[in-house]
Amino acid sequence: MTVKSSISLTDDQHSFAKTLVDSGRFPSVSAVMQQGIELLREKMEDEALERAALAEILGNRRSGPFLSAARMDSRLSRMIGKKRRAHAVRD
Repeated sequence: MTVKSSISLTDDQHSFAKTLVDSGRFPSVSAVMQQGIELLREKMEDEALERAALAEILGNRRSGPFLSAARMDSRLSRMIGKKRRAHAVRD
């Protein structure tokens, strides 16, 4: 089902949409708008999924073990030392 809806575009937006129609990429300005709305919907759904995944990761991290700053510094120093030796980088 389609619903007719009246919208307002800026001159630049209309000009851009008309250029897409004139170049044969879309059959009408309406089709351009439908594609734009679909892309926006997909983007918003993707962002919602990413936020949910991030929330899950953060929740898992919160419930997991934490390292003290001193222990983390020690781990990082060892990692940096290994990388420097592996790549023959001097201090």
